[in-house]
Amino acid sequence: MLNLALKYRPTTLNELIGQAHLLGERAILRKLITTDTLSHTFFYGPPGCGKTTLARVIASMLDKPFYEMNATTLKIEDLRKIFKAYTNALQKPLIFIDEVHRLSKNQQEVLLPFMENQAALIIGASTENPYYSLTAAMRSRSHLFELEAIDQTLMHSYLEKIMQKEEVEVEKEAQDYLVFSSGGDVRAMLNLLESAHAVESPITLKTLKQIRPHAMQAGSSESESHYELTSAMIKSIRGSDIDASIYYLARLIEGGEPAEFIARRLSILASEDIGNANPPALNLASSTLNIVKHIGYPEARISLSQLVIYLASSPKSNSAYMAINNAQKDIKDGEIHPIPSHIKTHAKAYVYPHDFGGWVEQEYLTVPKSYYTTKQIGFEKTLWEWHEKIKSKK
Repeated sequence: MLNLALKYRPTTLNELIGQAHLLGERAILRKLITTDTLSHTFFYGPPGCGKTTLARVIASMLDKPFYEMNATTLKIEDLRKIFKAYTNALQKPLIFIDEVHRLSKNQQEVLLPFMENQAALIIGASTENPYYSLTAAMRSRSHLFELEAIDQTLMHSYLEKIMQKEEVEVEKEAQDYLVFSSGGDVRAMLNLLESAHAVESPITLKTLKQIRPHAMQAGSSESESHYELTSAMIKSIRGSDIDASIYYLARLIEGGEPAEFIARRLSILASEDIGNANPPALNLASSTLNIVKHIGYPEARISLSQLVIYLASSPKSNSAYMAINNAQKDIKDGEIHPIPSHIKTHAKAYVYPHDFGGWVEQEYLTVPKSYYTTKQIGFEKTLWEWHEKIKSKK
């Protein structure tokens, strides 16, 4: 069996799998390609979703010479040679740069004038959003499109098509594993199929798991997945969905995310989203952060699981978070008011609250402000009652 990924690599837009939001009949990217009005473009998306293949298809459709490079090994001199070779050519080349988020500023500066002069069509690809790694000048001269992982329904249909063409027998549960374990990566699915077929026929689930013991996943090895999974876990905890929170925690752990990073994020959440509704949440988060520093994986996963369940189950309040945000906004907006003279250092007019049973009326701001609004949820309600009781001693 030949290299299936190479053998069945799409050569036209209609052969590409997925990406209907970009390549559907009336989708914008398809229109730009078919009308030959596509400007410099950067694609980003998970591995195996078709970024490189799409660039090749574009080059073929526009009848442009295709040059494939990688930002990590790209030499400026090589770029200059290509541009020089097509100086007087009617048809300019398409230069495809993989891992474009790794382009140095120097490399980008070399590319910029050639992009401006349309000396070549530059298409870049990355597994993470390259927006912040590209200079403002590069961004202003290009488009940015996100490609999505191929969904399982399309993966199943494509697998059946390949099985039929190659006359490969695969047991039903093995077919499911081929799709599921590939995480939307068509190339990975075909590579696993090819390896398993070299071993046996029909292909069984047992053999597939021996070759690939764990399902491939975005995990957190790529920056984009790193932030997306972390965000999903935080939002699930904030929404008090324990099972979803544990699921995303497991994704992060299996993706190789350091236990300390996860614990730090959970410590922030304990203050931002729970706060005084359940103050012990911050204590547990702090303890967990300290524990995982010392024990590491695999045991650290248990402590993280305990913390996630506790946080997801806790009453929620973002009052402390909003209070400091509101105050900082005033400061940034220029509201810098003088400190009342009676609360300055060594001020003789200062009235000591403890001499009056713990509270006495006096001004602490020259301009009255209201930054804190209690949600009166959980222990925060008790704090508010304490506060009101104190202030009632007027």
